[in-house]
Amino acid sequence: MTPVQRLLGLAVLILSLMVFAAGVTWQVQAWRYTGQLERLAAARANDLNDLTQGVLRQQQAEQAKRAALEQQLASQDQQHTKELSDAQRDQARLRDRLATSDLRLSVLIDATDSASGRNVPTAPGAVGVVHGAQRARLDPAHAQRIIGITDDGDEGLIALRACQAYVRAIAR
Repeated sequence: MTPVQRLLGLAVLILSLMVFAAGVTWQVQAWRYTGQLERLAAARANDLNDLTQGVLRQQQAEQAKRAALEQQLASQDQQHTKELSDAQRDQARLRDRLATSDLRLSVLIDATDSASGRNVPTAPGAVGVVHGAQRARLDPAHAQRIIGITDDGDEGLIALRACQAYVRAIAR
Protein backbone atom coordinates (compact mmCIF):
# COMPACT_ATOMS: atom_id res chain seq x y z
CA MET A 1 0.00 0.00 0.00
CA THR A 2 1.22 3.33 -0.88
CA PRO A 3 1.24 6.22 1.51
CA VAL A 4 -1.40 8.00 -0.57
CA GLN A 5 -3.67 4.97 -0.38
CA ARG A 6 -3.10 4.76 3.35
CA LEU A 7 -3.85 8.42 3.70
CA LEU A 8 -6.91 8.03 1.55
CA GLY A 9 -8.02 4.98 3.59
CA LEU A 10 -7.45 6.87 6.81
CA ALA A 11 -9.46 9.83 5.46
CA VAL A 12 -12.28 7.46 4.45
CA LEU A 13 -12.16 5.82 7.90
CA ILE A 14 -12.23 9.20 9.63
CA LEU A 15 -15.05 10.35 7.35
CA SER A 16 -16.97 7.12 8.03
CA LEU A 17 -16.52 7.56 11.79
CA MET A 18 -17.71 11.17 11.52
CA VAL A 19 -20.80 10.12 9.52
CA PHE A 20 -21.46 7.31 12.03
CA ALA A 21 -21.05 9.75 14.96
CA ALA A 22 -23.36 12.24 13.27
CA GLY A 23 -25.93 9.48 12.66
CA VAL A 24 -25.74 8.30 16.28
CA THR A 25 -25.97 11.88 17.53
CA TRP A 26 -28.92 12.47 15.22
CA GLN A 27 -30.67 9.36 16.57
CA VAL A 28 -30.00 10.30 20.21
CA GLN A 29 -31.33 13.81 19.58
CA ALA A 30 -34.44 12.33 17.92
CA TRP A 31 -35.05 10.11 20.97
CA ARG A 32 -34.61 13.04 23.35
CA TYR A 33 -36.89 15.26 21.27
CA THR A 34 -39.51 12.49 21.04
CA GLY A 35 -39.31 12.06 24.83
CA GLN A 36 -39.81 15.79 25.35
CA LEU A 37 -42.77 15.81 22.98
CA GLU A 38 -44.32 12.84 24.80
CA ARG A 39 -43.90 14.57 28.16
CA LEU A 40 -45.42 17.80 26.81
CA ALA A 41 -48.32 15.87 25.28
CA ALA A 42 -48.92 14.03 28.57
CA ALA A 43 -48.81 17.30 30.53
CA ARG A 44 -51.25 18.90 28.05
CA ALA A 45 -53.55 15.89 28.29
CA ASN A 46 -53.47 16.13 32.10
CA ASP A 47 -54.23 19.86 31.94
CA LEU A 48 -57.13 19.25 29.57
CA ASN A 49 -58.41 16.45 31.80
CA ASP A 50 -58.24 18.74 34.85
CA LEU A 51 -60.11 21.48 32.96
CA THR A 52 -62.74 18.99 31.79
CA GLN A 53 -63.22 17.70 35.33
CA GLY A 54 -63.56 21.27 36.63
CA VAL A 55 -66.14 22.11 33.98
CA LEU A 56 -68.07 18.92 34.76
CA ARG A 57 -68.08 19.73 38.48
CA GLN A 58 -69.28 23.24 37.76
CA GLN A 59 -71.97 21.95 35.42
CA GLN A 60 -73.18 19.47 38.04
CA ALA A 61 -73.30 22.23 40.64
CA GLU A 62 -75.32 24.43 38.28
CA GLN A 63 -77.69 21.53 37.53
CA ALA A 64 -78.14 20.94 41.26
CA LYS A 65 -78.90 24.65 41.78
CA ARG A 66 -81.37 24.57 38.91
CA ALA A 67 -83.10 21.46 40.25
CA ALA A 68 -83.38 23.06 43.70
CA LEU A 69 -84.77 26.25 42.17
CA GLU A 70 -87.27 24.31 40.06
CA GLN A 71 -88.39 22.40 43.15
CA GLN A 72 -88.74 25.63 45.14
CA LEU A 73 -90.70 27.27 42.32
CA ALA A 74 -92.97 24.23 42.02
CA SER A 75 -93.63 24.39 45.76
CA GLN A 76 -94.40 28.11 45.56
CA ASP A 77 -96.63 27.51 42.55
CA GLN A 78 -98.59 24.89 44.50
CA GLN A 79 -98.93 27.29 47.42
CA HIS A 80 -100.16 30.14 45.21
CA THR A 81 -102.52 27.82 43.36
CA LYS A 82 -103.96 26.72 46.70
CA GLU A 83 -104.33 30.35 47.83
CA LEU A 84 -106.08 31.20 44.57
CA SER A 85 -108.35 28.17 44.84
CA ASP A 86 -109.22 29.04 48.46
CA ALA A 87 -109.92 32.66 47.52
CA GLN A 88 -112.12 31.59 44.61
CA ARG A 89 -114.02 29.16 46.84
CA ASP A 90 -114.59 31.88 49.46
CA GLN A 91 -115.69 34.32 46.77
CA ALA A 92 -118.14 31.79 45.30
CA ARG A 93 -119.55 31.15 48.77
CA LEU A 94 -119.99 34.91 49.30
CA ARG A 95 -121.69 35.31 45.91
CA ASP A 96 -124.04 32.41 46.74
CA ARG A 97 -124.92 33.97 50.09
CA LEU A 98 -125.63 37.28 48.35
CA ALA A 99 -127.74 35.56 45.67
CA THR A 100 -129.85 33.69 48.22
CA SER A 101 -130.39 36.83 50.30
CA ASP A 102 -128.66 35.10 53.19
CA LEU A 103 -126.30 38.04 53.30
CA ARG A 104 -126.84 41.68 52.36
CA LEU A 105 -124.18 44.29 51.83
CA SER A 106 -124.79 47.66 53.41
CA VAL A 107 -123.02 50.96 53.73
CA LEU A 108 -122.90 53.57 56.45
CA ILE A 109 -124.87 56.70 55.72
CA ASP A 110 -123.13 59.99 56.33
CA ALA A 111 -125.22 61.68 59.01
CA THR A 112 -123.77 65.08 58.18
CA ASP A 113 -124.69 64.95 54.49
CA SER A 114 -127.68 67.21 53.94
CA ALA A 115 -128.00 66.03 50.34
CA SER A 116 -129.01 62.53 51.39
CA GLY A 117 -132.48 63.75 52.23
CA ARG A 118 -132.67 61.67 55.38
CA ASN A 119 -133.49 63.01 58.77
CA VAL A 120 -130.63 61.54 60.72
CA PRO A 121 -129.58 62.97 64.05
CA THR A 122 -126.16 64.59 63.90
CA ALA A 123 -124.90 63.28 67.20
CA PRO A 124 -121.12 62.87 67.20
CA GLY A 125 -119.94 59.28 67.26
CA ALA A 126 -116.90 57.15 66.68
CA VAL A 127 -115.81 56.60 63.10
CA GLY A 128 -116.19 53.00 61.96
CA VAL A 129 -118.78 50.31 61.78
CA VAL A 130 -121.05 50.83 64.76
CA HIS A 131 -124.11 48.66 65.35
CA GLY A 132 -126.34 51.63 66.05
CA ALA A 133 -125.32 53.72 63.01
CA GLN A 134 -127.65 54.33 60.10
CA ARG A 135 -126.96 51.89 57.23
CA ALA A 136 -128.39 51.50 53.75
CA ARG A 137 -128.64 48.09 52.10
CA LEU A 138 -127.25 47.76 48.60
CA ASP A 139 -129.23 46.34 45.73
CA PRO A 140 -128.24 42.63 45.22
CA ALA A 141 -127.16 43.30 41.61
CA HIS A 142 -124.86 46.11 42.75
CA ALA A 143 -123.54 43.91 45.54
CA GLN A 144 -122.75 41.17 43.00
CA ARG A 145 -120.83 43.67 40.85
CA ILE A 146 -118.90 44.90 43.89
CA ILE A 147 -118.04 41.32 44.84
CA GLY A 148 -116.93 40.65 41.24
CA ILE A 149 -114.61 43.64 41.36
CA THR A 150 -113.12 42.54 44.69
CA ASP A 151 -112.78 38.99 43.31
CA ASP A 152 -110.72 40.30 40.40
CA GLY A 153 -108.64 42.39 42.80
CA ASP A 154 -108.00 39.41 45.09
CA GLU A 155 -106.96 37.23 42.16
CA GLY A 156 -104.69 40.01 40.90
CA LEU A 157 -103.03 40.36 44.31
CA ILE A 158 -102.46 36.60 44.54
CA ALA A 159 -100.97 36.58 41.03
CA LEU A 160 -98.78 39.57 41.93
CA ARG A 161 -97.47 37.82 45.05
CA ALA A 162 -96.73 34.73 42.94
CA CYS A 163 -94.80 36.82 40.40
CA GLN A 164 -92.86 38.63 43.12
CA ALA A 165 -91.92 35.31 44.77
CA TYR A 166 -90.80 33.96 41.39
CA VAL A 167 -88.60 37.02 40.71
CA ARG A 168 -87.10 36.84 44.22
CA ALA A 169 -86.30 33.15 43.74
CA ILE A 170 -84.70 33.74 40.32
CA ALA A 171 -82.72 36.75 41.55
CA ARG A 172 -81.11 34.72 44.33
